[in-house]
Amino acid sequence: MSKNEFKNIKILFVEDEENIRVNAISYLKRLFDEVYEAKDAFEAFEIIESEKPHIIITDINMPKLNGLEMIKKIREKNNHTNIVVLSAYTQTSYLLEAIELGLVKYLIKPIRHETIYPVLSQCVKKIRNDNKTNMKYFSKSCYFDFLNKKLIKDEEEVKLTNKELDLLCLLCECNNQTVTYETIQAIVWNDSFMSEDAIRSVARNLRKKLPVKCLENLSKIGYKIVTID
Repeated sequence: MSKNEFKNIKILFVEDEENIRVNAISYLKRLFDEVYEAKDAFEAFEIIESEKPHIIITDINMPKLNGLEMIKKIREKNNHTNIVVLSAYTQTSYLLEAIELGLVKYLIKPIRHETIYPVLSQCVKKIRNDNKTNMKYFSKSCYFDFLNKKLIKDEEEVKLTNKELDLLCLLCECNNQTVTYETIQAIVWNDSFMSEDAIRSVARNLRKKLPVKCLENLSKIGYKIVTID
C-alpha cells in the first residue's frame, strides 16, 4: 500500500514512554499526513474531541487512566473509530477485556514495523469501505462525508462549527431516528448541562446549511435527520 492510500486518514498514537512515542510518530509520519500524539488518556480525549482521528493506537499501562479504561470511555460515544492496542500484557484477563471493546488488533510489545504495517493497512481498507456505505445524502447535491467529517453542497464544503459538526455526526449515525435532547447533551456537550434553547440554537443554525425539511424537530423530544440513502 502506497502513502497515497493513507491520504486523508488521521491517526492518534497514545503512549506515556517518550522514546517509544517519538520512534512511533517518526514511522507513522512516513505513512500518514496527519499524525497526532498524546502521553496520557486526557491528552488523547482533547485530541479526539478536536481532531476526530480515524485510527487510535494506544498503550494499556499509562498514568492517570489506563488504555482499556480510555477505550471504554471512547466507546460510550463512538463505536466506529479503529483502535489498536499495544501492550506488554499477555494475561488472558486483559485480552478478554480488550475483545469486548471492538478492537482491530491487540499486539504484544515490542512491535516491529512489519507487524504494525498490515494492521494499519487493514484499518485503512475498513475505513474506505465503511466510507462508501456511510455517505449520507440529504439531496442529490448535498451529502455528509463521514470519513473527512465534511458537509458537501453543490460540490463545495459547507463550513460548520464544532458543535454543528458533532450534532450532524450524531444525527447521521442515528439515521432517520429521533435523538433526544438528553442524548444530544450527553454526546455533543459531554454531559455538561446545556439548555434546550442552546441546543435549538445550534440545530437552527445547522438547519440553515442543510436542504429544506432535512432536519426535523419533535417538540420537547429532540431531533432527527432525514436522508435519501
